[in-house]
Amino acid sequence: MTAIAGVAGQPISHSLSPLIHRAWIAAAGLDADYRAFGPADEAGFASLVADVRAARLRGLNVTAPFKGAALAMADEASDTARLCGSANLLVFDDGRVRADSTDGEGLMAALAEQAPELEVNGQPVLILGAGGAARAAAAALKQAGARVAVLNRTPARAEALAAELGVALASPDAAAGAALVVNALSVAPGFDVRTLRPDAVLMDMTYRPLLTPFLAAGRARGLTVVDGLAMLIGQARPSFHALFGVEPPAVDVRALVLEALGEAS
Repeated sequence: MTAIAGVAGQPISHSLSPLIHRAWIAAAGLDADYRAFGPADEAGFASLVADVRAARLRGLNVTAPFKGAALAMADEASDTARLCGSANLLVFDDGRVRADSTDGEGLMAALAEQAPELEVNGQPVLILGAGGAARAAAAALKQAGARVAVLNRTPARAEALAAELGVALASPDAAAGAALVVNALSVAPGFDVRTLRPDAVLMDMTYRPLLTPFLAAGRARGLTVVDGLAMLIGQARPSFHALFGVEPPAVDVRALVLEALGEAS
């Protein structure tokens, strides 16, 4: 019987996850499919979770606005998902739904791929934002030994994140000394990259456009930059293994995605 999994979010038409996972499915020769689901509301999302629990779906990747609900509706959750306060992966496991978060793993994979000389252990890292993406980044980088600080336009949200994860609350000038600055905001951050260290690395979780204004400014200054597409693919790899039980085959999914986006490689 065909194993069916997918990604759930709203809106969902822009999702690149089906393209990525279907390329791996085809290369692996699996009798499987990966689909996009766009439930209108939390009740519709709950129906999808019920399909996972009944094994009609092998599992789901989850994106906005259902990541919090995914964690709440699961029967059990990984330590990482609980720490992040959300889940981007739900998997059928012996009659139960297990929640996990692979966003942090994707972030670390992106850094290893595009900034291989960066060693975050013991280094000051600044995260811009205080939402779910920022939380996943903070958790992963703290676990890797970084000295993490968070900065957000709404100070109360940054204070709550810092207190819950045991990281620092950044001062407005914290970027100047950071070895890594991660933009987890949906907009370009408002600081001058000329104030950064000459060896600083910039990462943007957004991949539309691939070279965001934040990354373009960093590249113009000669800084190493890490794009959100590398993170998207990085978090998809452990998801694929969890959903289908095999490692992703060696397929250049980045090239496929760039073609779909109309971006140069």
